[in-house]
Amino acid sequence: MAESRPSTHRHAPAAVFALASLLLSSSAWAQSSAPIDEPEWLPRPLAIMQGLDKVTARISRFQVPVGASAEFGTLRVHVATCQQRPPTLPPESAAFVQIDDARPDEPPARVFSGWMFASSPALNALEHPVYDVWVESCSSATTEDQSPAAGSN
Repeated sequence: MAESRPSTHRHAPAAVFALASLLLSSSAWAQSSAPIDEPEWLPRPLAIMQGLDKVTARISRFQVPVGASAEFGTLRVHVATCQQRPPTLPPESAAFVQIDDARPDEPPARVFSGWMFASSPALNALEHPVYDVWVESCSSATTEDQSPAAGSN
């Protein structure tokens, strides 16, 4: 006499189909409820910069509006763009900066042109015998704690 075994495999295709349907519908729901693509960088109108005078060992903080220039010692610092990560991403500020050395009685000489990153100031730094300049942050408003010596070093 043949033994009858319980049929556990009879409902397996239906269970697999139900599980697959559930997974597909949940992934479709997740895609439809996902936020709209957020920009990776947000433009800001102001760069907060810092400069070190290696002779006096003084650090000065100064602001440069995007599209404008500021002076630090004999350097003229021009910020072409300043961008910041949105709050949902790891914090970072980056600015495209051009720096000219404008010594008296000499034509200005471009000593730096490139991106500077606040989190990695040494990544793309100004190489100058007297000054170091780096981006501290990008901001959407002016701050009142600007060093009084900025621009007059």
